[in-house]
Amino acid sequence: MPALLNPQDAHFWIMIALVVFVLILWRANVPAMAMKALDDVGAKVQAQLDEAKHLSEEARALLEQISLQRAETERQAAAMLEAAVQEAERLRAEAAKDLEDDIRRMRELATRKIAVAEALATAEVKAAAADMASHAAETVLAARAAAATSDPLIDAGLAGLASGFR
Repeated sequence: MPALLNPQDAHFWIMIALVVFVLILWRANVPAMAMKALDDVGAKVQAQLDEAKHLSEEARALLEQISLQRAETERQAAAMLEAAVQEAERLRAEAAKDLEDDIRRMRELATRKIAVAEALATAEVKAAAADMASHAAETVLAARAAAATSDPLIDAGLAGLASGFR
């Protein structure tokens, strides 16, 4: 007789205890509770997976938004740099033009000052020459008049002439 069917064998009683234990577990609804516990754990894991998927999608969207913002910022920076370069070039050209205008004005002013100085020098030379000529004429006329007889009309005319030249 096999050992599992012989009541005097220990294996028989172990098998009976196992069957009774399984019946008690089944009667206490343990398999349903185990399934419920497994389902609860599965639901938690599924919720965590769904949350991870949602967070991953949010991260992708945020990464794409940041990439777009970075590209826009780089575009704006390039536009600002180009505008700054153009403004610097415009200011350089304007400064060069202003410098040329200043140099031209200074040259014209110097030319005018030289012309005025030449005119003043010429006027002074002419005045000095006229002064010398009038003194020479006065001296010559005085010497002639002294050598000749003195005439009061000639003396008055010469005095008036001398004062007119000065």
